[in-house]
Amino acid sequence: MCCKFDICKILSTIIFIFLILILIVCMNCSNTEDKSILTAVATTGDNTDLGNAIIKFSKNNIVEGTAISHQEGTSEFNINETGIYQISYQLYGVNNANETFNFNVIILKNGATINETLNSSPVLTDDINNRMTLTSTVILSLNAGDVIQLGGTSLEDILYTDARMDIVKIR
Repeated sequence: MCCKFDICKILSTIIFIFLILILIVCMNCSNTEDKSILTAVATTGDNTDLGNAIIKFSKNNIVEGTAISHQEGTSEFNINETGIYQISYQLYGVNNANETFNFNVIILKNGATINETLNSSPVLTDDINNRMTLTSTVILSLNAGDVIQLGGTSLEDILYTDARMDIVKIR
């Protein structure tokens, strides 16, 4: 009789542990959230405005999920779900006049600049081959319906030949 009791106790403990593991797995499954990611690039010829320009992106390299959308060839990144987003970019500027220059990059939300995202370059001289890449990563709280754009600003005739924008919904 004692032996049977020990087996029952062991079996009930194993079943209890098994049920707890199933519960943990189910809770993790229900809390997993698909990440939405959009990566777009601009190449030579996409942006022909000099100086101050809103950057257009001709190609979407990665599109996962539905929280972010972008029509290739445009500058607008549409936020389809409210949440926290990580936005990273690179913007490459060239001054063909071989003179001193600088340029800045800023993110716009719904057409208005977000001053906290301003990224300023140093003043470059013709000794630097008149080109510069600015990069940055910011985290923003965005709402469904918001439109994000990347803006290059400069007093000089800077041509923005290449760019990349990566947006990830992180929460």
